[in-house]
Parts: sequence; C-alpha cells; structure tokens
Amino acid sequence: MSDFFAFINRMKYIERWGLMRNTVSDNLQEHCFQTAVLAHALCLIDRKYFGGELVPERAALYALYHDAPEIITGDMPTPVKYYNSDIRSIYGEIEKNAEKQLIAMLPEDFREDFADVIGFETADPRYKALVKAADKISAYLKCVEEERCGNSEFLKAKESLYEIITGLGMPCVDYFMEHFAAGFGKPLDELGKRDI
Repeated sequence: MSDFFAFINRMKYIERWGLMRNTVSDNLQEHCFQTAVLAHALCLIDRKYFGGELVPERAALYALYHDAPEIITGDMPTPVKYYNSDIRSIYGEIEKNAEKQLIAMLPEDFREDFADVIGFETADPRYKALVKAADKISAYLKCVEEERCGNSEFLKAKESLYEIITGLGMPCVDYFMEHFAAGFGKPLDELGKRDI
C-alpha cells in the first residue's frame, strides 16, 4: 500500500498567497497545473525559435510536481522565505526533507523515477531554470488577474515579478511575455477576438 498519490491529491488544500487579500483563491494544485502549462509552452517556444533541445512534456512533468513538498511544509510566504540567507538555507533543508518523505511513500520500484521528478536529482539543470521561470510567470499572472478584479494588493508583487522575469535573460520567456501575457489581462469578451 502506498499513500503517495493520495497525498499528492491534497495539493488542492494548500492555499497560496497567505499574507495577501485575494479576490480569486489560488491553491497549490491549480498553481502546479498552470506552471506545467507554462513550462510546456516555454519549452516549445525555445525549441521552435531559439534552438532549444529540452523535451516539452518532460518540462511539464517537472512543473506538475515542482511544489509537491509544500503538501508537507505548507506555502511559506515569499517575504518570510527570502527574508535572509539563514532562513532561506534552513527552509531549503526543510524542503529537501519533505521531498525525501514524499519519495519514501512510494514503492521501492518507483522511488528513483520520482526522485528525479520531485527533487530534480538527476535532471538537466536547464529544466529547473525553465520551471522556475514558469513558476515566476504563474505568480505574475496571478497578480495580473487580481489587478483586473480591482484588487490593488498585488500591484507591488506584480512590479517585482515583472522585473525578475524580464531580467532572466531567457529568450523563450521574453517571447512568451511579449506574445501571450497580455491576454491574461483581458475580460472574457475580448479573448479570442481577431479581425478577419
């Protein structure tokens, strides 16, 4: 018997943005799905336009599980997590222990497979960078959504995330932001409209 997948299913109970007043709630499962969609898109853009070699489906898989340890640790607010290097280091150790706990829930035959997916243990580091970029874009798009709903609580986070994203120096990220990000600020009636 393994409780691993039942545990993974509990991502939906981990609320994000705990210190912020949200107009639209955001849970870990939704965030990981969006990050997977974005990582897949970034990887495709990178392959089609910038000579990238990473596999889009693999990028999506890493993104689906990238925050799985938060089922155990909860979602630590960014200002706390990055307050200083000591806290960041200790929290990094906590995350590593949570990864190990999750992997230990699996039957022995699956542990090596998931050690790569959950902890990026043997993964090409370019996947980790791509997923991190997708994660930042996901957070940025949450801020855009909140602003569209009239919530000014996320304005500073939006500015900060935009600076981080545009400073990554990743052409696929820049392409996504230029060609796709603006749609997230539109109401439904404006989505998909084209002059024919």
